[in-house]
Amino acid sequence: QVQLVESGGGLVRPGGSLRLSCAASGSIFIINNMAWYRQAPGKQRELVADITSGGNTNVLDSVKGRFTISRDNAKNTVYLQMDSLKPEDTSVYYCYANVRRGIYYGYTAYWGQGTQVTVSS
Repeated sequence: QVQLVESGGGLVRPGGSLRLSCAASGSIFIINNMAWYRQAPGKQRELVADITSGGNTNVLDSVKGRFTISRDNAKNTVYLQMDSLKPEDTSVYYCYANVRRGIYYGYTAYWGQGTQVTVSS
């Protein structure tokens, strides 16, 4: 199996920064896309940013210029650097990875358990 373990969430004041990390472990042959999603209470889960194995990125318009996604393929880890945080960024943030467990397997989506980010004064 594959596990995604997130870290780095917490409480921060408006204008502050946080860095989320998500490490994938287990039976991994190759990881295709990795991403961060978020879900606020009463709202649908939305894609914040994703990154291909080659480093191409896609970022939600409302966080462009403030959030940066990156990954370390050697460590099977994806990061989300969040700067100039706003109260509306408050959500549970989930890590996502599209993983192939071996040459005889297709790709399967895996999710982390979620980490709370709260932006408040």
